[in-house]
Amino acid sequence: QVQLVESGGGLVQAGGSLKLSCIVTGSNFGANAWAWYRQAPGKQRALVAGITESGSTHYVDSVKGRFTVSRDNRKNTFHLQMSSLKPEDSATYYCNFYSDEFDWAVHQNDYWGQGTQVSVSS
Repeated sequence: QVQLVESGGGLVQAGGSLKLSCIVTGSNFGANAWAWYRQAPGKQRALVAGITESGSTHYVDSVKGRFTVSRDNRKNTFHLQMSSLKPEDSATYYCNFYSDEFDWAVHQNDYWGQGTQVSVSS
């Protein structure tokens, strides 16, 4: 059974940077595509960035040019490097399998880790 552990969140000023990490166990890590999602208070969880088995990446428009997703198949880990952070990036960030047409209503009963909180002050 897959286990997901997110880390790296924190409080940062606007314009700052953070690097999130997700350690995956219980899955054939290299054979799967992975993604970062986020959920702000009162909003649905949404896709932020994904990375395929071959290393191709996908970003939602609001983070393009600021966020970079990467993976390390040797360590069963993938990351989200976040730069030029904005207050609207504040949310709890979660990692999970990549779903390019992610719908929270469909996935809300899936297994999710505890997430990592990112707070960006203005």
